[in-house]
Amino acid sequence: MNLTWEERTFVVIWLLNLLVAVVYLLLGILVISPARTEKERRQDLEVQHDNRRTYLLRFVVMVLCPVVGPLFFILSYILFRLPLWLQPNLEDVVFSKERVKTQLRADEERERDIVPLEEAVFLNENKDLRMVMMNTLRGDFQNSLGAFVLALNSKDSEAAHYAASVLSSELNEFRSNAQKMYRAIAQESTEETEYELQLLDYMDKVLKQRVFTELEQKKLVEMMEAAAASLHSKDASQLTEKHYEDVCLRLLEQEDYGKAETWCLRLAEQYPDCLPAYTCRLKLYFSLKNREAFFATLAALKASDIVIDRETLELVRVFGQNGPWKGITSPHGL
Repeated sequence: MNLTWEERTFVVIWLLNLLVAVVYLLLGILVISPARTEKERRQDLEVQHDNRRTYLLRFVVMVLCPVVGPLFFILSYILFRLPLWLQPNLEDVVFSKERVKTQLRADEERERDIVPLEEAVFLNENKDLRMVMMNTLRGDFQNSLGAFVLALNSKDSEAAHYAASVLSSELNEFRSNAQKMYRAIAQESTEETEYELQLLDYMDKVLKQRVFTELEQKKLVEMMEAAAASLHSKDASQLTEKHYEDVCLRLLEQEDYGKAETWCLRLAEQYPDCLPAYTCRLKLYFSLKNREAFFATLAALKASDIVIDRETLELVRVFGQNGPWKGITSPHGL
């Protein structure tokens, strides 16, 4: 059988194409796919490269479409990998850690009918309560967890159920994050204070709302006080007035007056000219019914040049003339 030159050329090309297709199929099924599968299993990952059927389908395409089939797959692979091989030019790229705050125009139509979540709970209007809860969740609602606790007692079962779901999720996340940061403190060196500072700010934002049970609240406050003590032993200068005040108030709420007095004195020693240095001691001495220390501190506050806020000014007005001890009903409402 005599074949023309064109026919012989086609047969040779087809045989070479078939050889390439067979080699590709064998390499894919016997080498590449098993190797990738084994690698993912060693890393405890879900197996995603057991694609021997893909190699078989490509083999069929390459056999039925000589030259064109292999070239198609080769060019597709090159185009897919090309961005990974090229070195990006980052000369004109600027990386900045500055955060940009986007100012959004107020939605006046929606906000006109908004009432505080606490008011919606007391009014017990189902429609208003649900709408306010949705609007609260759109923002930073960690500061409104106390209101969600009130919503648990709502007559609207749907709102109460939704409040329970939100609280469960947020409090579980808070417990997990607080424990992680507290354990990280033990692994820090004597110079590192990052996790103490994070934990103090993170915990007080939730603990001051008193959304936990008494026992759990007490344990969490002890954790917060331990973090503050660790920071004080490492570098007391990093403790701000607010840190001291937060620790003092949380300890006073737990009636742990011994530790509260320690932190009140530390605050007065490190920041003697700040208002919390006086108000924290006033609350402590009122709770201890220490009349002499209370009025001595009050007199020192009146004699100082500290700017007094409205709440403290009312305290000075009531007790400034050695008024009756029964003028205040709650030690933490000073």
